[in-house]
Amino acid sequence: MSLLDYVLPFLLALGILIVVHEFGHYLVARLCGVKVLRFSLGFGKPLWVRRFGTDQTEWALSAFPLGGYVKMLDEREAPVAANEQHRAFNRQTVWRRIAIVVAGPLANFVLAIGLYWGLYSTGVEELRPRLAEPVAESQGAHAGFQAGELVRSIDGRPVETWQDFRWRLLNDALEHRTVTVETINARDEIVFRTLDLAAVDVDQAQNDVAAQVGLQLFRPKLPAVLGQLAPDGAAQAAGLASGDRIVRIGARQIDSWSDLVATVRDAAGQRLEVEALRGDRVIVVHLVPKAVEERGQQIGRIGVAMANADAQRDLMFVTVRYGVLDALAKGAAQTWDTAAMSLSVLGRMIVGEVSVKNLSGPVTIADFAGQSARMGWAHYVKFLALISISLGVLNLLPVPVLDGGHLLYYVIEIIKGGPVSERIMEIGQQIGMALLAALMAFAFYNDINRLVAS
Repeated sequence: MSLLDYVLPFLLALGILIVVHEFGHYLVARLCGVKVLRFSLGFGKPLWVRRFGTDQTEWALSAFPLGGYVKMLDEREAPVAANEQHRAFNRQTVWRRIAIVVAGPLANFVLAIGLYWGLYSTGVEELRPRLAEPVAESQGAHAGFQAGELVRSIDGRPVETWQDFRWRLLNDALEHRTVTVETINARDEIVFRTLDLAAVDVDQAQNDVAAQVGLQLFRPKLPAVLGQLAPDGAAQAAGLASGDRIVRIGARQIDSWSDLVATVRDAAGQRLEVEALRGDRVIVVHLVPKAVEERGQQIGRIGVAMANADAQRDLMFVTVRYGVLDALAKGAAQTWDTAAMSLSVLGRMIVGEVSVKNLSGPVTIADFAGQSARMGWAHYVKFLALISISLGVLNLLPVPVLDGGHLLYYVIEIIKGGPVSERIMEIGQQIGMALLAALMAFAFYNDINRLVAS
């Protein structure tokens, strides 16, 4: 993949999330009768400006794209004509100001719910929560889990997908719980297994609690039988055909499709001798895997698909689909759970229970944007929903310069019966900027470390 394959999905996601967030502020401000002077995507010098509406609001694209703002009429920033003072933001009741400020993060949550609703009402393909043989001597092995078991629930909470399974284990590990996992084994018997997650180190597991307790996704051992071949692929050019079974590449014996994929991936641009079975006949061909870029690395591709892929997909994948109302409820629940998890992890970072290494900056987010876009529209939509929730949660933190900081001022105003002094707000702004700078520094540092490690 080229740099643009990461940058373009990242910029598209950023643009959508910022516009939705700021439009929340804009819409409620207009509903409250406040005059909006500018709606800007980005900070700094405006690069493009157009005026629309009865108030001639400026709609602008600005130089620095990591954010945006809605500028409202406000006597604290410039003199306001007497006939428009009732439309100034600072003249609104504290409850209207709260509504305008909270509308931005709320818009991000509504966007996430809408995206999840769209996915679940149309149907989204997910991995089944089917388990492989647990790692020897792991907690999963001692609990009695067996290869092929399908997880049904954890402590009575339904588990439909592998993502559900990992998510619930992560939540329970953060709470140091002992959980009961309900599965169906190969004989269609319902079995209950117990996992003690109290000792799980979430940082050590890199948030994959299932792996730390020795539980892995079931991957059937499939023969390396070729299905459809790409017309411009190395396999077809070498004379291989649909139905051929690859048995050897160079000196390596090929026992499964995963062996084939791994061998070809590691041989980009290298000439390979491939031995295959075509019926009862052995054929030998030579080919050179095409080198393609994936996550900054060169990997090999020969342009083949697995035979009987549909049957194998049914074994490993499930389509999750709900009715319109159930999909909406599922989207709302997932948005709530994700927001609660984000707040929990942030809180544990503050008290030192979770490492700040879990913070991600724009480089990592851009990487995820590119990966999800390449995996398909459904994965990209889920990425958008997750980042939208994260943006909503971040903006609600009680840090001056963020929406949550303004809400904190308004809560104090309600309690004391008057607005916070200008001096206190100035000090708060300075503290807030310092905290955000430190947060961004940690995030960039983590991004760099991840790049070096990869």
